[in-house]
Amino acid sequence: MKWLLFILIMTGLIMWWRFAQIEQNGRSSAKPAKPSPKKESPPKASKTSSSEPQSMQQCPCCGLRFPADEGVGVYCSLEHQRAIDPKGWWGLAEWAKSPNYDERPSGMPVELVLIHHISLPPGQFGGNYVADFFQNKLDPNAHPYFAEIADQHVSSHFLIKRDGQVQQFVSTLHRAWHAGASEFFGRERCNDFSIGIELEGTEDLPFQPAQYAALKDLVTVLKKTYPISAYAGHSDVAPGRKKDPGIHFDWQYFSQLAGIPERQLPYGLNKRA
Repeated sequence: MKWLLFILIMTGLIMWWRFAQIEQNGRSSAKPAKPSPKKESPPKASKTSSSEPQSMQQCPCCGLRFPADEGVGVYCSLEHQRAIDPKGWWGLAEWAKSPNYDERPSGMPVELVLIHHISLPPGQFGGNYVADFFQNKLDPNAHPYFAEIADQHVSSHFLIKRDGQVQQFVSTLHRAWHAGASEFFGRERCNDFSIGIELEGTEDLPFQPAQYAALKDLVTVLKKTYPISAYAGHSDVAPGRKKDPGIHFDWQYFSQLAGIPERQLPYGLNKRA
């Protein structure tokens, strides 16, 4: 009887051990569970993100603010670059501001364009001597002639170089010091009501086609902006004292090119000294 009980107990222990071993083997062969995915944080915005504010600039012609990488230079459009802005500056000219100017008489309209010529040193072209002269920066030691004029305070609104490049020194709203003692059909002080345009040249050499083309573009925008009624040379308003623009300036060609009627050339279409 004892042996039967012992056998039953041993049989139960063996069966329990076998069952536990099978269960353990089943757990070890099972595939591991996949880890749950981590939540990714949103990417940080780069410095070139579209959310970054763009650099802006303001059109000097109309006051519109626009992105700096748009427009035409500092202007919002080509049309405004080609115009004279409300402060009297032409967008197609190189600005080289002169201190030699003052205010026009109150309410005085701009009605006259005066054409001059200039070269510094006399008879030589190129360089920046004319701009230096108009800006009171001319070195009197750079040329013997400069010692005679370096202390003069003069200016013109515009200079047209031999290659047609245009520089502007004084706003068209202001009075440049270009005509000096002058008279236009009984009206003295031509600086009060005129715009001065210098052509790089001399009295004994023809002017260049590029200069006539630039002069045409300039007077076209001037007559759109101001009530210009006449065009004349410096010698016309200061006879005996001045000879520019001289015998080589072709008034008839200028009239045809710029579409200026003969009545607005009161001193005639003939070339004159």
